[in-house]
Amino acid sequence: MALFHVLEAQQFTREILEDLFVRASKLEKAPKPTLLQNKIMITLFYEPSTRTRLSFETAMIRLGGNVVSTENAAQFSSAAKGETLEDTIRVVSGYGDVIVIRHFEEGAAFRASQVSPIPVINAGDGTGQHPTQALLDLYTIQKELGHIDGVSVAMVGDLANGRTVRSLSYLLSFYKNIRLFFVSPPNVRMRDDIKAYLTSQNIPFTESESLEEVAPQVDVIYQTRIQRERFANIVEYEKTRGIYIITEEILSRMKSHAIIMHPLPRVDEISYEVDNDHRAAYFRQAHNGLYIRMALLEKILVG
Repeated sequence: MALFHVLEAQQFTREILEDLFVRASKLEKAPKPTLLQNKIMITLFYEPSTRTRLSFETAMIRLGGNVVSTENAAQFSSAAKGETLEDTIRVVSGYGDVIVIRHFEEGAAFRASQVSPIPVINAGDGTGQHPTQALLDLYTIQKELGHIDGVSVAMVGDLANGRTVRSLSYLLSFYKNIRLFFVSPPNVRMRDDIKAYLTSQNIPFTESESLEEVAPQVDVIYQTRIQRERFANIVEYEKTRGIYIITEEILSRMKSHAIIMHPLPRVDEISYEVDNDHRAAYFRQAHNGLYIRMALLEKILVG
């Protein structure tokens, strides 16, 4: 099945996911340095990014393509002069072959896709979704555990504002015998639209406030940062930050084969002594982003 715009996780199918994972594995072992020769990727980032922007740009370069980039489009593009997102896309779509956009407004990638004649890839839209992060997360689970069917996953932290956990929830619903545990304070619980979707797909989930109780039950702990930038109220942020920290005590409760994942950056939610444990998969996870984004660009631009 062909891909054009990549806007949300639920547009994928298991068949597409498995195809991307095979491509990513092959590209990890043997990159194709001329595959995207003469192709240009435009990266428009209206929010800060390290891993997503650099891995997309590295992916394009390793496949022989070129990159035109702005890492602070809110200030260093004509948006600062009042140009609409739609007009920006209408203009820059004439300069390249694919647009990768990160924006602070939920739905911005969809708006961009409505006026773009070239593919648009959502690299995170506010508190909406981050589908390519979910792709690399799922690829990491496959590589680390050897399977995705039957896994139990704890998603921990700010689930209301976390676009990565929203997208990952959608992708996990394509697999069999998945169990989800949503671990969060009451004020940042997983939003109702995701829970309604999971219920419609017969994916069981449990809500909890205790990481200590959930840790022994799961194959994956997906830890997330409490995102200060998503809180309008500093009081609500202070009530939430620092509640869940993965320490050696949490490690002692986990299964020996289980893994810890994190979309990064971390602040204080994973203790540094955890980094040396074989179950700490978050840096391997970040590196997997390069290969899955290479695979995605290949599928979109070559087929």
